[in-house]
Amino acid sequence: MKRFLFFLFLFSFTCIHAQKGDNNFVRSIYDEALLRGESYENLRSLCKDVGARITGSASADMAIDWGVNIMKKYNFDTVYLQKIKVPHWERGTREKAWTVNESGQISQLNVLALGGSVATNGILSGELIMFESLEDLKKATKSQVSGKIVFLNEKMDAKMINTFKSYGHCYPIRRNGASESAKLGAKAIVIRSIGLPIDEHPHTGSLQYQSGVKKIPAAAISTLDAEELSKQLKKSSISLKFELNCKTYPMKDSYNVIAELRGSSKPKEIITLGGHLDSWDTGEGAHDDGAGVVHCLEALRILKKFNYKPLHTLRLVFFMNEENGNKGGKEYASWSAAHGDKHIAAVESDRGGFAPRGFSCDGNNQQIEFLKSLEKYLSSYELHVFEKGYGGVDIGPLKKHFKGIPLFGFVPDSQRYFDFHHSPNDVFENVNKRELELGSAAIASFIYLLDLNL
Repeated sequence: MKRFLFFLFLFSFTCIHAQKGDNNFVRSIYDEALLRGESYENLRSLCKDVGARITGSASADMAIDWGVNIMKKYNFDTVYLQKIKVPHWERGTREKAWTVNESGQISQLNVLALGGSVATNGILSGELIMFESLEDLKKATKSQVSGKIVFLNEKMDAKMINTFKSYGHCYPIRRNGASESAKLGAKAIVIRSIGLPIDEHPHTGSLQYQSGVKKIPAAAISTLDAEELSKQLKKSSISLKFELNCKTYPMKDSYNVIAELRGSSKPKEIITLGGHLDSWDTGEGAHDDGAGVVHCLEALRILKKFNYKPLHTLRLVFFMNEENGNKGGKEYASWSAAHGDKHIAAVESDRGGFAPRGFSCDGNNQQIEFLKSLEKYLSSYELHVFEKGYGGVDIGPLKKHFKGIPLFGFVPDSQRYFDFHHSPNDVFENVNKRELELGSAAIASFIYLLDLNL
């Protein structure tokens, strides 16, 4: 019995000692990120030296070069490219849209074509018909809609505290609105931008045309214009005229950019971390997803600077084409499986560069409990969200090839994300330096704890 108690004491002492050591290392990570961090200047470079990086563009190619060069600068164990095929859609010349009411009064609208939209082939005009939701549109008849331009005025639900959940409820108007309108004979569709603020910035984003359904032009107008248009339509009929000059080109070659710190004892077991390098073409892709890219880059930089020797291989991936196809995420997963990789976990940052709140896990109950066990190391840094939830678009395909893999998503504060998401307002100046650095420290600490405990 005494011998048992001695070993129990020894085990407890060892655990306490180990936790203290882990806590000290986490503290060092935060000190490095906050006092000597490089994430903010790296984001400045990505946003200002490269800029908007829509898949298939020359700017996206420039971003790939940027990614390779900065990974080599930090002397990671290996840096390489993974070739992929990606879609190539371009907006063309600036969109124009205006309304004409029964009195002949003209009002110009702030408008952006939705990603993947077909062109109008000149100026397209038609009577507007408004629906307050996608479900209301689906209940309409062909006689009501045929030959008209649909205006979907569905709003994000401001009562929902988590804005990503509110976005998820509203997202189908952008994804499915064009095809649902076309089924009823509409000649085009405009949607209310998916965002909570009432402002002049329209928000783009990809749509999905259904197979066998006519493709019609699709665009988003600003929330401010949507508010005014809704008021006017309740008083009189209104015609819309607009022009989209967008074009879809053949698929082209592109790349995921990859760097590794090789594992010391389990090199064939891989923990992936990353964000997506591409962005929409209207702003600078600062929050979406420049922040995620530099978060994960900084995490690996800090671990290497401290000469940390990971047990497992840490693989940093700058994914290409998250916004309009997820070719980078899908190809990475299938390529990893074909190469015989053994993925044990993946972490993604794609929710902006705001103050960190914690991590979510797409996994089983045991994996959720493991995530919750890490709170004791991170709660003093104001991280409190450790819950079942979403991993991320880019790492999601790993589940198809690596059964049972836990996927972790970085969770920052969500309240301001959709002020900037997919809009011209998503620029470097709208990212807070300290919040970005805190996010980098949180991810570096999380990767460290994953590596030690998986």
